[in-house]
Amino acid sequence: MKVTVSARHMKLTDGIKGYTEEKLKRLGKYLDPDTEVRVTVSAKKDSQKVEITIPNVNGRTIRVEEEQENLYPAIDMVCDTLSRQIVKYKTKFKTRVPGNFSIRYEGIEELAQELDYEPEEPEMVIERRKKFALKPMSPEEAILQMDLVGHDFYMFRDRDSFEICVVYKRKEGGYGLIEHEE
Repeated sequence: MKVTVSARHMKLTDGIKGYTEEKLKRLGKYLDPDTEVRVTVSAKKDSQKVEITIPNVNGRTIRVEEEQENLYPAIDMVCDTLSRQIVKYKTKFKTRVPGNFSIRYEGIEELAQELDYEPEEPEMVIERRKKFALKPMSPEEAILQMDLVGHDFYMFRDRDSFEICVVYKRKEGGYGLIEHEE
């Protein structure tokens, strides 16, 4: 696996980078050697955040994040969460997705035992369906509509491209825009 560690709003030291790579090294036997793993550490006034993203795992993205007062416990927690996500992903999609090579199956059961992971099969029930017409508008208009209806996201058709887009409120404040990529 190829690990890339970067920092935001803080200096990335060799100690932080080394500790992160060491914690992720044990997951190397469960990931394909060409799998890209991106780690971002960031600092705020009173907390440290660690985000790990494994893009394009057979069309899916695995992403975990943890925020703690201290950076090293956040790294420990995010690596444990990532381990559980990998086990969950592999147990869930083992029989459903052909050609699934980014994450290896060998030893996944021993990792599950090590983590005391019991795969749970929560019933995925769609409680409500809703249909509505997508009106062409700008992202700014969509944000205003989202605020008017009191939701955290809003789907709309872009006025210029006629693509379906989603605007959403970010946890850190501000707004995000999701656009379709072909």
